Amino acid sequence: MNTIGKSFRITAWGESHGKALGAVVDGCPSNLPLTEEDIQKELNRRRPGYSLFSTPRKEGDKVEILSGIFEGKTTGTPISAIVYNTNQKSKDYSHLKNTPRPGHADLSYKLKYGNYDYRGGGRSSGRTTIGHTIGGAIAKKLLDYTHNIKIIGYTTKIGNIEGDFNYYNSIENNEKMINEELINKIENNPLRCPSSNADEMKDFVLNAMENKNSVGGVIELIALNVPVGVGNPIFGKLNGELSNAIMNINAVKGVEIGRGFESAELLGSEMNDEYYYDENNNIKLKTNNCGGVLGGISCGAPLVIRVAVKPTPSISAVQSTINIENKTTENLEIGGRHDPIIVPRVIPVLESMVAIALSDLMIRGGFIHPCKL
Repeated sequence: MNTIGKSFRITAWGESHGKALGAVVDGCPSNLPLTEEDIQKELNRRRPGYSLFSTPRKEGDKVEILSGIFEGKTTGTPISAIVYNTNQKSKDYSHLKNTPRPGHADLSYKLKYGNYDYRGGGRSSGRTTIGHTIGGAIAKKLLDYTHNIKIIGYTTKIGNIEGDFNYYNSIENNEKMINEELINKIENNPLRCPSSNADEMKDFVLNAMENKNSVGGVIELIALNVPVGVGNPIFGKLNGELSNAIMNINAVKGVEIGRGFESAELLGSEMNDEYYYDENNNIKLKTNNCGGVLGGISCGAPLVIRVAVKPTPSISAVQSTINIENKTTENLEIGGRHDPIIVPRVIPVLESMVAIALSDLMIRGGFIHPCKL
């Protein structure tokens, strides 16, 4: 399964050390203004070399649109986009042919398919999220163009260090939380963390790097201006579709909507969001513990999603593994170029998957015309 979505469909293709990677986006309505720059700015946010905490592999990740655009607008036909690999070093992985790396998909791919591209993880590599990001860039443009929907992600926790900035304890629960100042603060931080103790998190990662180790973290995602009624009551719930899309990213190990696991500790009187009428007679929630979703359907409040991202499995420390050809156990020291922490680079990918899930549900639900804008 390399395709996600029913009405707005993304097919991602390519391998870490193949000739190229890309995506085919089918189901995007016609007449959406779209350029290569719209996609490039999102790819730039996830490409290697983002900061001192990203892999030293140098890739420009320059996108080329091959189809689906005419005179600066979508035509309603499949949009195909490609990014060529230019700096792969496959020889760095030759010693991994028969020694699966702990924490990676090497062994499960080998056992399932019997033919595994061990160069940088092949199809299981995080580099394949280029396709996710291409699809997400188009989805984000579609949501913004039709409903002014904004999606933003940022780091709230690194390792065991909790930040002091998140939706629930830093800001009033309103649309003012996303502004240019906040976005610049996030994007100019190497961990994409707006918390006051971001330097402490940075030192935590540097210490792990010195010890040939890696670090994970937690990311919070906010989507503003999602209209009421997106999602379905039983199957095809908004929270279900969002969780499905996000959990299809390799490094993700957990997803929470709203208060998430914390809600298990609350009383009903603490968890329930009470209603009121604002000055324009619109129904509003006094709080947003539900994270913008009630009964699987958007309720007009911002979507609040938190995602647990595991430590990068490629570490320089010596680990024990097996040799599947010799049937022996041996020590493994992974070479190559790797991120000591994937958290900041996965944020644009997570934003993309939220945008893809929303676009698909909104087209299916009639919020966006399936053929033309």
